[in-house]
Amino acid sequence: MTEPLVDETLSTGVLTLTLGAGKAHALSSAMLTAFNAALMRAEADNTVKVIVIHGPGHIFCAGHDLKEIARRRQDADDGQAYLVQLFMDCAELMQKLTQGPKPTIAMVDGIATAAGLQMVAACDLAFASERATFCLPGVKNDGFCSTPLVAVGRAVSRKHAIEMAMSGDTYDAQWALSAGLLNRVVTSEALPDTVYDFARKLATRHGPAVSAGKQTFYAQIEQPLPQAYDMAGETMLGHFLDPLRVAREKKEWAQD
Repeated sequence: MTEPLVDETLSTGVLTLTLGAGKAHALSSAMLTAFNAALMRAEADNTVKVIVIHGPGHIFCAGHDLKEIARRRQDADDGQAYLVQLFMDCAELMQKLTQGPKPTIAMVDGIATAAGLQMVAACDLAFASERATFCLPGVKNDGFCSTPLVAVGRAVSRKHAIEMAMSGDTYDAQWALSAGLLNRVVTSEALPDTVYDFARKLATRHGPAVSAGKQTFYAQIEQPLPQAYDMAGETMLGHFLDPLRVAREKKEWAQD
């Protein structure tokens, strides 16, 4: 049986999307299509409360499939049309991870490089093992990791982000934790339990409130302070007027 590009496993409200496509889990055109489709299904599935992204093995995700890109150099346009679509599909994926309604958690036990690191930064939360490493290597290949920096530059300080992109160096998990890229670093053995304990706890929270709160956070953080408070205030009003909460508090008040 052929290994799926993205395997989907749902348990107690937590959907794990496990990357396939070999040891590197490269983001080929087909992988991006499968990944986006899986996220669309998750968004529409009310039984899914939390999404965990897992790239098993010593490579979390090696970024774009450079071999596939090289093959498309034989196209009449040197691969331009293919690359335009590839980067559009990749941008769609990263935005789904950040702006989608369900919390997303990256579980990183290996190297996350280029668009693979972009994926980690795009997730709401990122947990890593001590052996995880992180890299934006485009500068070493006569390029620059410009699109990965969209997510990375929003997850860490500008100084840290541009250091990674300009050096192309590989950074360890403790550096990534101190830079703000990661929420927690644990041993490789403890990583699954750490991730799933947190994910299952998050899955018990009131889904509509978490979804609205997540989406408002990313929207308001880009706004000037007055607009940010207006936006967050509208969402907070919705939290307190949620029918489930209103009914519960009315019942509790009547019992006092």
